[in-house]
Parts: sequence; structure tokens; C-alpha cells
Amino acid sequence: MSLFKKIFSKEKKETLDKGLEKSKTTFFSKLSKAVAGKSKVDDDVLDNLEEVLVSSDVGVATTLKIIERIEARVAKDKYLGTDELNKILREEIAGLLAETNVGNETEFTIPKDKKPYVLMVVGVNGVGKTTTIGKLASQFKKQGLKVVLGAADTFRAAAIDQLQVWADRVDVPIVKQKMGSDPASVAFDTVKSAVNQNADVVIIDTAGRLHNKVNLMNELSKIKRVMQKVVDNAPHDVLLVLDGSTGQNAFEQAKQFTKATEVTSLAVTKLDGTAKGGVVIGISDQFKIPVKYIGVGEKIEDLQVFNKFEFVDSFFK
Repeated sequence: MSLFKKIFSKEKKETLDKGLEKSKTTFFSKLSKAVAGKSKVDDDVLDNLEEVLVSSDVGVATTLKIIERIEARVAKDKYLGTDELNKILREEIAGLLAETNVGNETEFTIPKDKKPYVLMVVGVNGVGKTTTIGKLASQFKKQGLKVVLGAADTFRAAAIDQLQVWADRVDVPIVKQKMGSDPASVAFDTVKSAVNQNADVVIIDTAGRLHNKVNLMNELSKIKRVMQKVVDNAPHDVLLVLDGSTGQNAFEQAKQFTKATEVTSLAVTKLDGTAKGGVVIGISDQFKIPVKYIGVGEKIEDLQVFNKFEFVDSFFK
């Protein structure tokens, strides 16, 4: 299929293949058991496939959607061999991802008409939020963009310190205040500083506590309001970071955060250490929010721009 022509560099593709290795191996060992002894796709095979998809953390609703699409093809083609199942699954999942992930990006880019481009990052503690911010800062800097970081997660001293470590490592300016300061005040100062420095990108870290959703909602709303006093329509992107290795728990976090604030894109981290890579498909489909980045390893370059064709190609290789 021309749909799956290679668009990543060889190195990037190898990193992605390696990062999805566990998910792919587990998925295909389950799939081969599901079709064992069968030559055609029948109700038994579809039932088994449903089980495989659900147990691969694709999620029930998305799994049913995929099964329905395959059933429609079986009805249309009258006979579908199990040897064709891999190809059909690949096409249907790519089609599903394409509904939400409309672009075909391969590089770290920002819109040229928004300066500074303000990116607010949300997510619970421990999902790799600060690491993702650091890696993003590094990738944007590599593109020749001027980046400013804002430590608006003032709830934990460790969060401010962690972000400082990344700012030093990547060599970008950071705006911070002491622990317990008003997060909105830090965000305001960060955006103001970015404007004064003629920066291209502002990345704001925010608190990751979900135990009191009303407080979180109010805090994020206030951060948005104060930033808009400096830059119209800020933030331009609200990026929710999810830990892919938590599987269904990531769905729950996505549900909570999308209720608390308007999330416009997703980053799914830690996919290399897990067999739960299917979670990317389910979350993208269920929340109708594009997956912008995926983390497939520890190194800075292991944070990749999510490309649906490359992802499906690596998953079904």
C-alpha cells in the first residue's frame, strides 16, 4: 500500500521498531493463537480477535469499532482468509488513527504565525511530564527555535528542580519562583519574559494532582487567563502527557483531564517498556484528540513526532 511508504529516516524508524517491539511481539503471539487452525475469518476468529485487541489495551469501544469494520469487509468479500487478517487489521487501524491524526508530520514543528507559541503541559506526576518537556525543548532548539521554560508546577519542589536540571542540560532559560508560589503568576512571568526575549516557543509545566479536580480546573483556567493578558489565545496547545505502560489507567487519566481542561494534543510516553502499545490507538480514537508525540526510550531522540503510518507500519511489521 502506498499509504505505508517510508517517511521516517532509517535511524528514527529503527528506534520506533525497537520501542514497539514488546507490544508487537505480545500482540502477534496472541493473534496467531486466535487464528490457529482456521483458514477463513469467521465468527470464532472475530471473537478471538476481539479478545486479543481488548487484552492489548486498545479499549473495548475502539475494539468493537475495529471488529465492525472487519465484519463489513467479510460480508462484502464473502470469503476472507486468515492470512489476510494482518493486512486488513493494519489498514483499518490506520484508517481509524487517520480520523483524529489528520497531519503527516515527521519533524518537530510549530505554526509560524504564532510567536511566541505557548504550549501548556498537563498530566499526573510520574508519567514523564517533566522529561517530555525537557526533550521537547531540546528538539525545538535543534530546529533553531528559541525556547523558554516555565516551572508552574509549584506544588512540588522536586518538579521545579527537575525542570531546572533539564533547562541546564538543554541550555534554555527557565522562569521559576519558590515552591508554593501562585502557578498563574509563574506562567504570566514566563510568557512575559518570552515576549521580551523574542522567543519562539514557551513550554509551561503545570501541577499534576488529580485528587481534587475542581482545584485543578480552577488552577488551569487561571493560568490560561493570565497568559492571555500577554499573548492572545494562549495557550495555543494543551498537551496531556500519559504513561503508555499504565494501559487502561491512561484512559482514566485522559478522561479526568479532558473534563478539567480543554486538551488539544497528547503525548504517550514509556511505550518501549511495555506490551500495552495498543493504548495509543484506543486513546486517540476515544477522545478524538490527536497524538502528537510518543516516547519510545530514555534518550532525547527517543521522543518522536507521532506519525500514524509509521506507527502502524512498525506495529504490524
